[in-house]
Amino acid sequence: MRPSRDISGLLDIMAKLRTPGSGCPWDLEQNFSTIAPYTIEEAYEVADAIARGDLDDLRDELGDLLLQVVFHARMAEEQNVFAFGDVVEAITQKMIRRHPHVFADKDGTLTPSDVRGAWDRIKGEEKLERAGRRPPEDPTHQSLLSSVRAGQPALTRAMELQRKASTVGFDWNDVRAVLHKIREEADEIEAALDRGDADELAAETGDLLFALVNLARHVGADPESALRGTNAKFERRFAYIERALAAKGRSIDGASLEEMDALWNEAKSTERPAASASVGVQYGR
Repeated sequence: MRPSRDISGLLDIMAKLRTPGSGCPWDLEQNFSTIAPYTIEEAYEVADAIARGDLDDLRDELGDLLLQVVFHARMAEEQNVFAFGDVVEAITQKMIRRHPHVFADKDGTLTPSDVRGAWDRIKGEEKLERAGRRPPEDPTHQSLLSSVRAGQPALTRAMELQRKASTVGFDWNDVRAVLHKIREEADEIEAALDRGDADELAAETGDLLFALVNLARHVGADPESALRGTNAKFERRFAYIERALAAKGRSIDGASLEEMDALWNEAKSTERPAASASVGVQYGR
């Protein structure tokens, strides 16, 4: 099989990968739930390529993201639910419907504000239509949290859920109470470790992450940005360890934990003045 610019070639590749008996064992054992994390990861990698201004990388990452769409569509086709063509038709219909000022005969000129208003109105109509296709919910209850979008990164959605709940006073008034909750959740993880229950450990870890998001919200930090900053800091300090060992003619896989920890502290000490300065600027000191 030769590479092709035609989408049908990619569809054929996925069909072969998912063919029992002759396909790829890994691809065959996947389902919507197991592939979903990869879909999210590829979307983030697209955003990262854009942030870095690397258009060659963007091309490749968009291909990886497209593969995710093809993968999900193929699994749906195997279940006789929908196929890739139905996905294309659905988004085509949606874009035409949301741009009546472009695809329908219409007199007059629309301003950007008019376009945004029409877009929001049509999206609202689509939301009601989708809600009508879902199983009926309890008509006596409409949750305050229903307006928080589901399709967000987990940290961002946790922040929005907490913000929404805080509008009716369901919140801590003292950031130290949040710290107390974090310690409480950490203690529960320790107790779960003693019991050795993997499901309980996962649930308690989620509770701890949720509490940490709450702390970020109370101190005015965005958890996604804060974690990205820590990721970058970890990479920077780990690279310091690698360079320091390489300067001695050694590789990191031959170093002891004690050696690496000492070098980590060296890296940390070299960054501390800059970090302190940035904190002072952030809080106006």
